[in-house]
Amino acid sequence: MMENLELHEFHGTLSETINKLYSLGYNHDFNIKENCIICNKSNISLLPDEFQIDYVYRFEGDSDPEYQSVLYAISSVKYQVKGILVNGYGPSADEASSALIEKLEIRNKKY
Repeated sequence: MMENLELHEFHGTLSETINKLYSLGYNHDFNIKENCIICNKSNISLLPDEFQIDYVYRFEGDSDPEYQSVLYAISSVKYQVKGILVNGYGPSADEASSALIEKLEIRNKKY
């Protein structure tokens, strides 16, 4: 489990963390679409029960406190993919995205 330890101990900027995740195989870019996440590159749609959130990182901008984002490292055993999802929170979040992420966070707390 060296990979998990390295990532868990890693703290950097949003772009540095994305680059670290890419180097660890999280190379799909996911986006939120209604009640699922999609990867346009590989034409995959994942429902909440088809993936798990491996890591969550929160970032706040130093120069602009309204710049807030969450980086999710996501994997799916069913589709054998790993990728990332970047979502805003606070004033920059949209309601549909927040509702899906809240649903996913609740699901992950049950395990």
